[in-house]
Amino acid sequence: MPTTSLPAQLIRTRRFTLGVPGRFTLRPDGATVLFLRSRAGDDPVGCLWSLDLDTAAERLLVDPVELLGGATERLSEEERTRRERTRQQGGGIVGYATDATAALAAFALSGSLWTVDTVTGAARRLPAEGPVVDPRPDPTGRRIAYLSGAALRVIEADGTGDRAVAVPDGPEVSFGRPEHVAAESMGRTRGYWWSPDGERLLVARVDESQVPVWYIADPAQPARRPRSVRYPTVGSPNAEVTLWLTDLDGTRTEVRWDRAAFEYLTEAGWDAHGPFAAVQTRDQRTVRLLAVDPGDGATSTLHEQHDEHWVQLLPGLPARTAAGALLGFADEGATRQLTVDGKPVTEPGLQLFEVLDVDGEEVLFAASAEPTEAHLWSYHPERGIRRLTEQPGQHTGALRAGTLVHTARSLDFPGSRTTVRRPDGPAVPITSKAETPALALRVELSAVGPRELRTQLFLPSWHRPGDQPLPVLLDPYAGPAMQKVVHAQSGLTQVSQWFAEQGFAVLVVDGAGTPGRGPLWEREVAGSILDPVLDDQVAALYETAERRPELDLGRVAMRGWSYSGTLAAAAVLRRPEVFHAAVAGAPVTDQRLYDTHWRERFLGLPEEHPDRYDSCSLLLDAPKLRRPLLLIHGLADDNVFPAHTLRLSSALLAAGKAHEVLPLSATTHAANNSQLLGHQLAFLRRSLG
Repeated sequence: MPTTSLPAQLIRTRRFTLGVPGRFTLRPDGATVLFLRSRAGDDPVGCLWSLDLDTAAERLLVDPVELLGGATERLSEEERTRRERTRQQGGGIVGYATDATAALAAFALSGSLWTVDTVTGAARRLPAEGPVVDPRPDPTGRRIAYLSGAALRVIEADGTGDRAVAVPDGPEVSFGRPEHVAAESMGRTRGYWWSPDGERLLVARVDESQVPVWYIADPAQPARRPRSVRYPTVGSPNAEVTLWLTDLDGTRTEVRWDRAAFEYLTEAGWDAHGPFAAVQTRDQRTVRLLAVDPGDGATSTLHEQHDEHWVQLLPGLPARTAAGALLGFADEGATRQLTVDGKPVTEPGLQLFEVLDVDGEEVLFAASAEPTEAHLWSYHPERGIRRLTEQPGQHTGALRAGTLVHTARSLDFPGSRTTVRRPDGPAVPITSKAETPALALRVELSAVGPRELRTQLFLPSWHRPGDQPLPVLLDPYAGPAMQKVVHAQSGLTQVSQWFAEQGFAVLVVDGAGTPGRGPLWEREVAGSILDPVLDDQVAALYETAERRPELDLGRVAMRGWSYSGTLAAAAVLRRPEVFHAAVAGAPVTDQRLYDTHWRERFLGLPEEHPDRYDSCSLLLDAPKLRRPLLLIHGLADDNVFPAHTLRLSSALLAAGKAHEVLPLSATTHAANNSQLLGHQLAFLRRSLG
């Protein structure tokens, strides 16, 4: 394909994520913003920048190419895994941390530890024990903690005194690193936290000795030894996670709670009011927030939350204001509301999505009554609730000293727009270097049927009223991990439009279980993660076809990846009267092969609910196949292992069912290949006639 085609552009721009400013940090006075951005929309090397709001001048603080002298960046296995878990697509500086004043920033680059004085711009490589992962200065800026191997180490900011403060005491033990389910399923990407005075740390110890060992081999390199990983499949033992108050000389005091009842550590931290930890039961129905005594590690309950299905883990929570008010949420009927010290402060119907920042007593959060949008709101005990954004779209931000960094995305314009607003000064934009997509969207956002299912319908730019009806391609995600039908442009919307340009009416549907519709909607998939979702896909298809003659219901296919790959395979296996072909990428075909925290949340323990796992198994559906099915899987996938596709293929062969399999050598769950879309297109055209 020519380099100007969208598939090639998606690869070159990492799905339009390159050149986009992000990871904003405000100085305490709100006059300077630090952020990451690559130099161009096709440049994968992230740089650290600063913006002076008084002069509106951007300044390049750190250029990784210059620091490495033009050498190629080298990633350790630990760093590769961390980036895979956090879905990092770029290179160079992909993350950084600062002290409380944001005067000192630390980052890892090519396995080394670097610091930069954000005032002078002087960068320095410290003689740390590599390979370095996740470095973080203490709040006072005197020291930097970092991970090296399985140990947590600390080095003085001047480069002296490098030492280990937590050393593994077993072959499968690590300190300061999140276990698989924490990073992949809970959203907890950290494993250590500094005390405000920089004299101690709260550190997670992870013992994976009881977690099953799985192996990832590269069949294209038969001489290469398989890589072993610890993967906690449903019903199997989780990693044993404990918390320790750790002094800089390595002295440790264990944080004590009922770990037999609460085996998951969902979050932790250390603020001006002391260390804290949020723990969760194995069945995920109870989350307890604990205050930790910094002297002896004893804990007391600050808050306990219970749900008959599961307690949702919300980004940005738990948190406390400067005065110590506890921020949380309450699921009141169909609404998720922000709470302060246990009392709801938002109105019914306004769904809380995320707490973004806490600035003294002011709370910045994302919420909306319309599921496809996310707006910025603030709460202050003296002023109450205030809406900060109006334009339809997806809004996020950061807040400090009254200065707001506001990023907006919308279907009305490509990419994102970031503006910094001060209480007493003009708004200052932060330029995005992202490329403009090759395709303009032709998309209609709707709410269809009695359930008001949110949909996006993409049509070819060249299709006109009265033209022949188009084959239909459903292109959902539809799972509980994310919304796809949102009022914003992205790489996902560009892919849908690209398929439309090839001659499809592309329909994207968010149904049962997707975020954004409140707790009752999310829990519609409790006990069954496929059938309710598939029912909504079919209902939205028929509802849309009734009012849009462009849809040819005699030629309908579905494509998807990960959860939607599972859904696509289920579509042709369970509803062949509706779906005539499917492309299933990285599908979970046997629910018993997925991880504990994510799958047990919806289906429970397999020994207690074997019927739920059987009802969601595509392996048992294999004899039903009578439509074309293409299975795609990366052979290096350590999230949804290739065993899922291989076992379904074996079951189909045993049942005498023809199908196609495309294995991707040396490819993880985040497949990135410019020819992959073209291969799917050829299959769909061939299968639908």
